[in-house]
Amino acid sequence: MTYGQIAERLGYLLSPAAVGWALHVCPPDVPWHRVVNAQGGLSTEKLPDFPPYRQRQLLAEEGVVCDGQGRVDLDRYRWDGAPVLWVSDGRASSEP
Repeated sequence: MTYGQIAERLGYLLSPAAVGWALHVCPPDVPWHRVVNAQGGLSTEKLPDFPPYRQRQLLAEEGVVCDGQGRVDLDRYRWDGAPVLWVSDGRASSEP
């Protein structure tokens, strides 16, 4: 998802930027790494208190590929809110 999608689901009670800051301090079990900016970019690469490439590494472990500019293909990977089924290799699928 993007920060904007989350803001929209919250009825815009928070701006996309505020969603980002909220995720910055979320508990460790929240999958913050799955949220990217509106262009599919990995915003944590700019934060001095995050290990370089950590978000990219976590996404790669889930089978998400970044392009050479550190962006994910939103047409391919963006979650639309549909239920997610987990397949045997541990990756998500919207199909049984």
